[in-house]
Order: sequence, then C-alpha cells, then structure tokens
Amino acid sequence: MKTLVTKLVQNALASLPELADAAAGLAVETAIERTRDPAHGDFATNVAMRLAKSVGTNPRELAARIVAAFPASPEVDKLDIAGPGFINIYLSAAALHAEIKAILEQGNCYGRQPAKDSPRVLLEFVSANPTGPLHVGHGRHGAYGATVGNLLEAAGYDVDREYYVNDAGRQMDILGLSVWLRWLEAHGTQFDFPGAGYRGEYIREIAAQIDTRGAAVVDRGALLRDIPADAPDGDKEAHIGALIERAKELLGAQLFNHIRQQSLESIRQDIEQDLAEFGVIFDRWYSEQSLETTGRIDAALAVLRDRDMLYEKDGATWFRAEQFGDEKDRVVVRENGVKTYFASDIAYHFDKRERGYDYLIDILGSDHHGYAPRVRAGLAAMGYDASSLEVKLMQFVALYRNGEKLSMSTRSGEFVTLRALREEVGNDAARLFYVMRSNDQHLDFDLELAKSRSNDNPVYYIQYAFARIASVFRQLAEKGLSHDDSRGRDNLDLLRESQEKALCSALGRYPEVVLLAANNRAPQHLVHYLRELANDFHSYYNAHAFIVDDPALRDARLTLISATRVVIGNGLGILGVSAPEKM
Repeated sequence: MKTLVTKLVQNALASLPELADAAAGLAVETAIERTRDPAHGDFATNVAMRLAKSVGTNPRELAARIVAAFPASPEVDKLDIAGPGFINIYLSAAALHAEIKAILEQGNCYGRQPAKDSPRVLLEFVSANPTGPLHVGHGRHGAYGATVGNLLEAAGYDVDREYYVNDAGRQMDILGLSVWLRWLEAHGTQFDFPGAGYRGEYIREIAAQIDTRGAAVVDRGALLRDIPADAPDGDKEAHIGALIERAKELLGAQLFNHIRQQSLESIRQDIEQDLAEFGVIFDRWYSEQSLETTGRIDAALAVLRDRDMLYEKDGATWFRAEQFGDEKDRVVVRENGVKTYFASDIAYHFDKRERGYDYLIDILGSDHHGYAPRVRAGLAAMGYDASSLEVKLMQFVALYRNGEKLSMSTRSGEFVTLRALREEVGNDAARLFYVMRSNDQHLDFDLELAKSRSNDNPVYYIQYAFARIASVFRQLAEKGLSHDDSRGRDNLDLLRESQEKALCSALGRYPEVVLLAANNRAPQHLVHYLRELANDFHSYYNAHAFIVDDPALRDARLTLISATRVVIGNGLGILGVSAPEKM
C-alpha cells in the first residue's frame, strides 16, 4: 500500500513544474511513513518540509499546493495538513479491500518483491568450529542467518548460504588429541585428562567409533612419559601443545592427521544434521583447509604483492592494513613461514568475490569487532569495494529455567546443546524466540515461556490465530455450508466494524514490514508485526461471529480471514516456523 501512496505523491509533485528541480533528487518513498495514530490517517509525508527550503516557500503553504495537485483517486478518502507541514493521507475502504483481493490473488507470493538481477549475495553464518555439538548460542546464529536469508529472498535478492568450516589450526589438533586420549583411556591407559582438552561426552563417543588403523600397538603409556599430568605453572595451553607434539611423534603426522580428520568430520556431519533438522540448510560447506590445498591463500597474497600491499619486516610478511583504515598493519606470513588466520580470512573473502558474489554478509560472534575493518581493508587492497562486506555481530544467549541461568562451557562439556533445546521446546519456539530481539542485543531465552500454551508465548499466540482460522472453515463445513469467495470479494464493503477496518489495514502493512526487516537485517520487525496481526485477528474473533446467517456478510468475513491466514502463513514461513491447522 505504501507503493500506491508513493505513486500518488510522485504524481502530485510531477504536476507542479516549479518543484521539478527541487524534487529531482528526492527519494519520495523515504518521505512517506505509516502513521502511529489512525486518527491522523494511514500515511503521512513530510515531502513539503523537505522541499520548502529549496523553493523558498513556507512548508505549510507548499503542503497546501501539493494537496491541491493530488490526483483524484478512489483509493484516497481525504488529505489534511498537520503541524509544520505534514500531509496526512487517509485511504479509502476501496483501497483496503483492493489489498485483500491482492493478498488472495498472490497467495504465497504476497509480500515478495520481483527478482533482482543484482547484487548476488553470499550469506555466511554459524561457521562454528567443528570441535563439538552446536550449543544454544550457535542456534541463535542459525535461526537469525536463515531468517535473514529468507527475508533477502523475499525482497528479491539472489542469495546463497554458506558455512565456513574452521577445520584448520590448533583447535583441530586439540580435538584430535582429545579423541586419541579418550581412545587410550578406553583401552586401559589411566591418566588425568588435560585441562585444555575437550572433555564432553561426545569425545568418548567419537573415540569409540574412530578407526585408528592398528594404532593399538603403540606404547600407550609413552604418550604421557616425561610430560606431567597438568602444567605445573598453570599454563594449560603450553601443556596441551606439548601433548600434541608428543602424540604426533608417537603416531606419526599421517596417523595423527587421520584421527583428527575423522574426528572433525564426525562433528561436522552432526552439525549439518542438527541444523537441517532445525530448518537451516546451506548451499555450500566451505573448508578452511581448502584455502591452502587449492592455493587460494597464495593467490590472494600474490594479488596483494602485485599491488604493492605487502612488505617484509623482522622476517615476516606484513599487509599494509593501516593504509585502509585499520588500526595497524597485519602479519600475513610469520617469520617461520606459517600463514596467519588473517591471511586465511582475506583469502576466503577474495575467493567469495572471485566466485562472482557482489555483496557479502558475514554473521559472526560478538567477539569479532575488529574483524570487519581488517577484512574490508584486504578487499580494498585487492581492488574490490570495501563496502561490499557487511558484518552483523550476534550477542550472547542466556538460557533460563525457572528463573535460574544455565551455564555454558564448550571445552568442559557443560553446555546445553541446540539439539537438547529443540527437543525440549520444539523447533518452532526456538526459531521464533531466537529472532524476537535484535542481533545486537543480549537474548534471555525463557524455557518455560517457550513451552507454555498461553497468550504470553508469541509463537503459540501467532500459531493459534492461524489454527483458529482453519477451525472456522471446519465449523463451516460441519454446518453444511461453503465459502463463496467470489461473493465475499464482491461484498467487502460490508466490512464496516472497527475490528474489520483495523485488520484490513494491518494486512496491508505486511509487504512494508518484510522489506523493512530485509533491508535492516532485522527479523524482529516481522515477529512483532505477526504478533500484532494475531492480536487484531483474536480481537475480531472474540467480538464478532463469522458464520452468520447473511450469506453476503458471511462470505465477506470469511474472505477477510482467508487473507489473514495467507499473511500469517507467509510470515511464519519466512521465520522458519510451522503454521498448524490444529492446536
């Protein structure tokens, strides 16, 4: 409906030649907003206030001229001028009813924008280290990323979803060592498990399945010979490093790598299954290791070197990051020849652009504040637009049961997994609760509320509205009646009750909310909208009967709630939440 109002305002401005120059650079749609109070109309525009200075006219006087130039339209009831020059626009019942017909005609496509040729968007999210099952924090990343992807597609963008598997580096060595130690333990070796190892029960399960290729012949006790059970100076990281080197010495690099790869692939497959069951599907799982094996890091560094963006200092290779706004230059190759994580990061994003993606969105943990400027610097240095990378940071999730906060620690294994959360509250509650708040706000997840069948539970409240509509049509059939939708559309002018007008108006907001949520990467706008729409429907349901004796009025009301069902179903679909017919 905002599109209709925008066109009307544009036509009014076009009919006033004296405003042509001033209005040439004005994005009219940005000057139009929904009113907060229906008493002030459906939409308001400050276009007169934004143009007045350019044309040297008082804003209210200019507003009067624009109102006078408004084209006659059956969709507009009246216009008035408020305050310093706002133009309030009151839509007619015909405009609201036309939107109801549009909803029913477009069905699942209602609220979706036409496909755009560009930009091609690559959305990377979750990307948790494959060192253990996903926990509830990762679940928020998954729900948010999947919903943002759905919103962008609804807004017309070509979107691919990618999971970056952090399968290289020290954490993978710690994982491999942890599994190997549990394997030894299961085969009779007794020792104190290192404090820096991964201690969850899942490590034992992986160890039980591991193919050690005959490694049982290795002297099991030799692994810990000359290495204390734990670091005497409290340096757990140094201690685990010594254990890793001893394991590689005893097993050989090839066998240690084999155990490590089996371990991480077991966890990666579990992560993929967990997310798929949660409705989070990726187009591609991109291995960090592949950046090295395919030469993508070397290719990226070569581009930087050709552009004179690298230099040597103290035996290391440095990138001129400070030149692009970073706080300091960054090492890409250490003095020992080992490439840094930063080198992998810029190579990965170089590869994204090389694969033809125009716009990159990374959804990362809140501890990645310095990530964006560094990687943008790398993109700019390689000749790409730095603004083609957008980074959204996710704040933490605090899980509460009966008012008590639950603890979470990945290495100790004392954490609530995403799978356990889903089993307790269900996918629907988890998906919706995770996106109820902005990504940059901490989320307190109330388990008891998520499981409750009450109006305070937003997922229940919204789904109940959808199910109630389905129940109305079941009752209609039980009475031996049917819905004549054509007659209903022809008699929408019979919908004169205040609840009917409110519901019609609310339904017409849906495309605007989807676009707002997509453009701002803010699924919470859609959640709040659906909750308000459900409230409008429940109010209507409680105030008026739908299956009335008058066939024309009955069909009109059934047509209205049919449109409501379409919009609620479409919105829940974007959120990854089911729309049940019965509850």
